[in-house]
This record gives sequence, C-alpha cells and structure tokens, in this order.
Amino acid sequence: MIRVLVVDDSALMRDLLSAILSSDPEIEVVGTANDPYQARTMIKELNPDVVTLDVEMPRMDGLSFLEKIMRLRPMPVVMVSTLTQKHADITVQALEMGAVDVVGKPTIDMKRGMEERRGELLQKVRAAARARVTARSGGGGTGAGAGAGAPRRTVATGPGYRSTDKVVAIGASTGGVEALREVVTALPPDSPPVVITQHMPGGFTRSFAERLNGISAVAVAEATDGARLLPGHCFIAPGDHHLEVTRSGGAYLCRLHDGPPVSGHRPSVDVLFSSVAQAAGVNGVGVILTGMGKDGALGLKAMREAGARTLGQDEDTSLVYGMPKAAFLAGGVERQVPLSRVADAIVETCRTAG
Repeated sequence: MIRVLVVDDSALMRDLLSAILSSDPEIEVVGTANDPYQARTMIKELNPDVVTLDVEMPRMDGLSFLEKIMRLRPMPVVMVSTLTQKHADITVQALEMGAVDVVGKPTIDMKRGMEERRGELLQKVRAAARARVTARSGGGGTGAGAGAGAPRRTVATGPGYRSTDKVVAIGASTGGVEALREVVTALPPDSPPVVITQHMPGGFTRSFAERLNGISAVAVAEATDGARLLPGHCFIAPGDHHLEVTRSGGAYLCRLHDGPPVSGHRPSVDVLFSSVAQAAGVNGVGVILTGMGKDGALGLKAMREAGARTLGQDEDTSLVYGMPKAAFLAGGVERQVPLSRVADAIVETCRTAG
C-alpha cells in the first residue's frame, strides 16, 4: 500500500486529489494538509511514502518547503502546478531540486480537469513510490537560484569528431529533469546536435529549455517544426507534441506533430528513437535515461539494429530504473553507464563511431 500525504491550500483540490488517489486500491491517502507547517507535522507523524505538493501556498511557498524536505527528510514528491508560465518556471526549479514529477493543475473547471488527469496522477504517484530519492545538501546547485540566473557552464571543445554527421537522441521520464541537466550541461560547445524527449506536460518544456540554455555550453531550445539540427544545438520536444528527426538532403530537421500517444505518451521516446533510426542509421547515438515504464525500448532497439550506438543509464544512478531496464532487456542498450559518465560516453561514442 502506498501512503500519500496531499498538501494544497485549496480545500477543493485536496478533496479532488484525495478522491482520485483513494480510488486506487494500491494507494491510501493518510492525510491532507493546507500549508507546509501542517504538512511538516503530518510527515513526522504519518511517515508517508509520497507527498503531493502545491507550488503556491500561504506561509511558506512550495519551493522552500521542498528544499527542506530534500535536505532534512528526503522522500518522493509529486508537484501539482497550474499550467502558467510563472508556475512552469517554479515547477522546473522544483524538478531540478529533486521533485520526482509534476501533474498539471487545471485553471478552470477543476473537477473535470482533474478527472481527465486521473490516469496521469495515479501513474506518477505509483512511480514516485518506487523512486530512490536521496538527501541533498543546500549547496548542490539545483535550487531556486540555479538555471536562468546561473552562469553558463564552460566546457572544453570536443575531441574532433565529425559532428555534422552525428545525431544524438536522448529519452527520459521520471527523474529526467535532473538527469538531463547533468548530461546537457556537460556537453562541449561543438557537440553533435542533440534531440530530447522528456515526458513533461505541455507548457513546462519551454521553461525547462530556457533554464538549460542559461547554464549549458550548447544552445538549448524547445523544438520547432522544421528547425535544422546543427552542432552545438540541443532541441527538446514540446510537452504536447511528438518530436521526430527527418533528413532533407544533407540536413537533419525537427518535425513536430500532435498524433495520438505512442507507448502511452505524447511526446514519445519511441517516436523520436524510431525516426532517428530511419533518418540517421549508423550516424545515430541513442541514450535512454531514468524513467518509469517502457517507452523508448523498442525505438532504441530499432536504432541499434540500424547500426546506431546506444547507451543506457545504469540502475544504481537511475531515480526509476524502468525505461533503461526495459530497453536493456529488449536488446536496445549496447552499454550501461552511470549518470555521471553519460556525457563523456556520448562524446567518446561520437568520436569513435563511424
């Protein structure tokens, strides 16, 4: 049984979240709190497995409370955030600070909007309960001061690979914001072009891309349809569109579409990987990072069968060893590496491949 504490200043939202979560026989809502101070007491008394946390609350904001949780009593936290630009920025900060995932909160017709998100909420809480959350110090560099206001990272130029021939595709889900931050900020400025699918609600990916862009040696942006893949550039799939890579003459291009979910997701990692397998073949490099479920397993296998080199994050450093494990068992992963080695492994693979 997964024990959940719901923290939200809205009585209606507390009731809606509690009703949806309690409908799952594997989940028990052990309490609800209307502000972080009440939540702090209930965490000590009830010892929940997962906390759902509102971003904006009275007396102490969600980010400040999350920082205290992660530093003093680390546990899986799922953020519940309104889909506005302001809240998107705050939520991305929360994910960088260690929150496991985010569920978008509707701005109108709360009851119907949350009912439409029922499956997403239950899936993310179940995944959070299996996440391996560790304590972090206050100076870890992933707090509210990190990101857009942080200095751009200086990374040495790569080792002379033919970067215009290569395309790096990365897929991630639960825990992926932190993992991608570590990988992308370690890539050199002349890195081969990178395309990323991270499971994230629409409205959040632009903020994520902007924050990464401010601290990375490569240029990071939310993908747009027809954008050309160039060395030193990284494109992130918008939260509500599939991202594919196509080839036009000697150029690789981004293609976006809002087709139905694939492997349960839009954007889907399988869609991205399968397109890179077809467009780039032996010039592709596929990387699958932490995440719940199996999205990306078949696509990464297709990349490997097309001659691409493939990497998977190892179990010890994955917040949720779901997607990397599924890809490994499917035969899609050529080599498993710890998160701290993923960026170097990408550079080395691009230098030696082809």
